[in-house]
Amino acid sequence: MSAGEDRSLSRLSRSIDGKVALITGAASGMGRATAHLLADLGASVAVTDIDESGVQAVAEQIREHGRSADWWRLDVGDADLIEKVVGSVVERCGGIDILVNNAGVALGAPIDAETYETVWERAFQIMLTGQVRLIRAVLPHLEAAGGGRIVNVASTEGLGASRRMSPYTAAKHGVVGLTRSLAVELGGRGVTVNCVCPGPIHTGMTSVIPDEHKERFARRKVPIGRYGDPEEVAHVIASVVLPASSYLNGAIIPVDGGMTAKSD
Repeated sequence: MSAGEDRSLSRLSRSIDGKVALITGAASGMGRATAHLLADLGASVAVTDIDESGVQAVAEQIREHGRSADWWRLDVGDADLIEKVVGSVVERCGGIDILVNNAGVALGAPIDAETYETVWERAFQIMLTGQVRLIRAVLPHLEAAGGGRIVNVASTEGLGASRRMSPYTAAKHGVVGLTRSLAVELGGRGVTVNCVCPGPIHTGMTSVIPDEHKERFARRKVPIGRYGDPEEVAHVIASVVLPASSYLNGAIIPVDGGMTAKSD
């Protein structure tokens, strides 16, 4: 074998170098970890969040490490702003290859609460309708790129249920259904759609839970015996968006330390 000749026995690429990834909810937690990881893997990341100062800081940190990142303030409940931001990302970055629908909010209420319908509407606006609007805005660019990737972030609440959380739980079940339906609809158009369902993860949403409660829950419910780290979720997302993952479509992937597999 001559010098410089390819020694690889495999055909499919595990590189996202040069791809453009749009990530929502990227100012903290799993979104931030995903932005950092995809940038480390060579993607140009378009990071968005309603937290303007937070998402700007994420982009600046990525650029300080010699990676490519731009930032936009985005409230995924604002349909007009979604269109503007997607257009700006395409203009600045040259296209979009990957969409990570990560933005979310912890919203729950008992069914008989006076505020229930307000909570319900906001939960769906952010965690389901927002994902639909992002997909609709980004889809022409994913198709133009060829081999486009959509990853919808749901939750293990989309696979089960907890008390007094029905707005959140119903929205996350909706994300699972949306993913499966669009995987069937878009697979033939060169765009794969998959869903990641994180379990108990150390994020801003779970930071209000006392550590001793987290430890007790993890010992009782999670076979691995701990909460997960945001980067552990990010690595699963990164695997899903690889060119080599071209036959993965319509998958619902729990990232929960085995929690949903546990039967006792």
